[in-house]
Order: sequence, then C-alpha cells, then structure tokens
Amino acid sequence: MAAFKEHCQDCMKELGDEYQYVHHWLDELFPLLGAHHRKIRHHVEGVEIARKRWGDRAAKAAEIHIKKDNCGRVPYSKEYESWT
Repeated sequence: MAAFKEHCQDCMKELGDEYQYVHHWLDELFPLLGAHHRKIRHHVEGVEIARKRWGDRAAKAAEIHIKKDNCGRVPYSKEYESWT
C-alpha cells in the first residue's frame, strides 16, 4: 500500500493535481478496518462513486490510487468477498 504522499505525487504527475480529497475518501476507513478498508471503495464501483461525487478527473485519481494499491489493477467489489 502506498503512502498518502505517494498517491498525491502520482496524481500530480499524471493529472496536474494531487486530489487529496479523493485519497482521504478512499482510505478514511483504514483506521477502523486496516487493510480490509479496501473492500469498501478500492474497486470499480468505488471509482464510479468518485465519478458521481466529483467528476471524471477525480474518478481517474481514484483509479490511479487503487491501481497503486492493487498491483496495477482495479478489481470489482465481488473480488473481495473471499476476504475475512
């Protein structure tokens, strides 16, 4: 999992903005759930929620973040069903 600063740097490089609010939103449940916070928003459906809330560029920021945390891919939420 990348650090907050690294996610911001990735977005600045690719999108010209850090999109801090997107990274905070994606990871806000980490203190409660640890790595399992990814089941909530780190997936295709989470990208679409970001798109509805903030638009296409924020969705791209979410995608960049999720790919960094998931070995270069954005999974579907159902892929987390096996996590306990």
